[in-house]
Amino acid sequence: MRYAILIYEPQSGFEDRKSPPDGAYWGAWMAYSQQMNAVTTGGAPLEVPETATTVRLREGRRLVQDGPYAETREQLGGFFVIDVPDLDAALDWAAKCPAALNGVVEVRPLMPMTGQ
Repeated sequence: MRYAILIYEPQSGFEDRKSPPDGAYWGAWMAYSQQMNAVTTGGAPLEVPETATTVRLREGRRLVQDGPYAETREQLGGFFVIDVPDLDAALDWAAKCPAALNGVVEVRPLMPMTGQ
């Protein structure tokens, strides 16, 4: 089964991205990413939330808003798409994620698309 591992980090996590590549923050992420190579089919880290642009259509008009839609403590920081046997395996990978220590890691099954 394919699952999305959605990684939500507090602002401090985005600040940590500015740390040296050989530091603890990036070291943990590189180790996790290397382990994930066995099950990952895609994914990427995202730029800081302030770079987001949100689009809505209302009454035929496009409404554009700078910044993320959600006003929450944690913001979406990146994602992996994994292919594993079941939810328990996906939860095991989510628990290993560095962001699980101070943020939130959401596991969500991908919806199969018919006709592909």
